[in-house]
Amino acid sequence: MDDHADIAEAAAALKAGGLVILPTETVYGLAADAGDARAVAKVYEAKGRPAFNPLIAHVADIAMARRIAVFDDRAERLAAAFWPGPLTLVLPIADTAAVCDLARAGLDTVAVRAPAHPVAQALLQAFGGLLVAPSANRSGRPSPTTLADAVAETGGSAAVALDGGPCWIGLESTVVALLDEARLLRPGAVTRAEIEALIGPLSEADADAKRSPGRLTRHYAPNLPLRLNAEEPRAGEVWLGFGRKGGSGFNLSPDGDLAEAAANLFAYLRAADLADGATGISVAPIPDTGLGEAINDRLRRAAGYIG
Repeated sequence: MDDHADIAEAAAALKAGGLVILPTETVYGLAADAGDARAVAKVYEAKGRPAFNPLIAHVADIAMARRIAVFDDRAERLAAAFWPGPLTLVLPIADTAAVCDLARAGLDTVAVRAPAHPVAQALLQAFGGLLVAPSANRSGRPSPTTLADAVAETGGSAAVALDGGPCWIGLESTVVALLDEARLLRPGAVTRAEIEALIGPLSEADADAKRSPGRLTRHYAPNLPLRLNAEEPRAGEVWLGFGRKGGSGFNLSPDGDLAEAAANLFAYLRAADLADGATGISVAPIPDTGLGEAINDRLRRAAGYIG
């Protein structure tokens, strides 16, 4: 559903306080008017999401972002380089009415990004305002990268579901806080090295971690227990291989391509979770460089290793 009539229907639903499933280049999102606290509350309800976990405000472009957030030179450089795209900036809030307190989890900051997906861009333009659009899964579950998975998770709460095909990145956006020191709060497809090349070294996340989505201890989690850095599966485990560590089950990327592995990660976690008779999921080692840092971050959260 991505023609003009569907976009108009979705924009009308948002203006009426409804929710819309929309594709982005990262994952499918469950969108609502960022300034409408009642609509944002519906998102939390649909996802079963804790109210202290802030949401990202999605904008069409940097001009819209400047109206709600305070941009410094670092933010300007990063937005110019990576927007539209999978980078979220956490910045001081400039307009508290545009992104309601509930969406910001009561913080004096806002997380903002401009998505690159043409359907998301078309909806933002038609709506004419900001949208919150956290991943369209139940909170703690693997994020949906296809319309079918999104509808299966939260479709019952959405007035309209827009189809943009499979997400081509498949991991949530990189999140960087620019409040004092620059901090990497969540790794993603825009890598640490790419960011540091523009603004210098990034500090660790601890001081500002609460300001980012996806920082809960057990996040992106399947129902089955997850075992990481496995050399081979144990009896009853579904295998997620990488590169030459294949075998029966699923292989995130037989060629060892981290971009392919990222795109497959959540879909394969879902499929493994549904395997008949399975008692667990084992995952082959993933290199912890470049995009691998983001993949391993999601896997550790899914396994409950990060607090």
